[in-house]
Amino acid sequence: MTNFYFESAIRLRLRGMQPEWRRRASEQPRTGSINLFSSVTAGRSPFSNPFSIGCSDSGYKRIATAKQELLPDVCVSLATWIGCGSTSSHYVYATIPAANQVQVYREDPNSGVLTALTGSPFTAGLAARSIVVHPSKKFLYVANSGESDLSLFTIASSGALTEVTPRPSVGTTPILLAMDSAGSFLFVANAGTNSISVFSINSTSGALTAVTGSPFPIGILPLNMKLSPSGSFLYVTGAGSPGVVQAFSLNAGTLTPVAGSPFTAGTNPYGLAIDPSGAHLYAGNFGDNSISEFTIGSDGTLTQISGSPLGISFSAPLSLLVDPSGKYLYVANEGSSNIAAYTIASDGTLTTLSNSPFTTGSQPSFIAVDPSGKYLLVGSQSGGIQVFGLNSSNGTLTSVATYSAGNTPTSIVVTQ
Repeated sequence: MTNFYFESAIRLRLRGMQPEWRRRASEQPRTGSINLFSSVTAGRSPFSNPFSIGCSDSGYKRIATAKQELLPDVCVSLATWIGCGSTSSHYVYATIPAANQVQVYREDPNSGVLTALTGSPFTAGLAARSIVVHPSKKFLYVANSGESDLSLFTIASSGALTEVTPRPSVGTTPILLAMDSAGSFLFVANAGTNSISVFSINSTSGALTAVTGSPFPIGILPLNMKLSPSGSFLYVTGAGSPGVVQAFSLNAGTLTPVAGSPFTAGTNPYGLAIDPSGAHLYAGNFGDNSISEFTIGSDGTLTQISGSPLGISFSAPLSLLVDPSGKYLYVANEGSSNIAAYTIASDGTLTTLSNSPFTTGSQPSFIAVDPSGKYLLVGSQSGGIQVFGLNSSNGTLTSVATYSAGNTPTSIVVTQ
């Protein structure tokens, strides 16, 4: 009986369409999928789509089992949108140091819309500052800068978090986390002791074991930290005028300075990003409103690109991100309350997009991107997370919505 009513509802929708929509539906090839309302929605759902029927390559889908009536291959939503898209959930995790919490949202991968997860926010340690998720999506780690330890959480299939105690100690004031793509090692930057703590990760339990020699002194106040995509090198920006980028080669988690390190950057390089190919590194110099551009050698050495640093017309660049395609660099300018966007040439040089910048909430402090590369998330000191649609063909950002996080998010990660 349920199938009968479901089928009837679909048939009524098809009959109620304007002639042009019916014609377009009938003319579609019998492969792939069709968004029957594409004239209205431009193929994008403004709502979550929990009742979608998945698309197939068979060209037809049997909807009603009683009559075995064949309908064109469509994804059908019982909401107001009809269209094809991913039915898997993405989850957004954000640290809120002022509340000692991790905020968790479900992200609709078809619209970018965020919904607070039941049970969120989850309690972490004092001044929870930075966050990273294990590649297995089973474990999440938080640096608690106010109590100099880490929180380990297990992640349920629903995205919910459960903390595993006790909390392992690290150096004084841990503010940054990084993890290699294999999920073998966790790196912790300690601002109070100017050091990097390194832990091996148990793939079954997520438990941490300090690597021999950890913590490693680095001789600078760490501002940001990134691993190369290969996992062979760790880069840490240091405060100063000029600031620097320290480069380390990695061997089973052990840090060894790269020849020629540290490399000179601009004043207080808080922003740091590496392109997906591992060929170029960018440092956002908060103190002198510039971006230092480097090529990365096979031995991890950095060489400034001709014309670097690039002067910008905005104030206080704080967070940098290269999109997953490697074509665009986005810069959160805290003092200008906007995101500047640049195209990345094959030699690593940057060119400002013609329609850049894009307005954000007050004082943007962190940028993240979802796994599909379709949505950019910006945490602002106004206490919100703003979602932008990212047009991969031209780099343009379009605001989707802004969501209250209660206070300033200092780190955001999105998982699939």
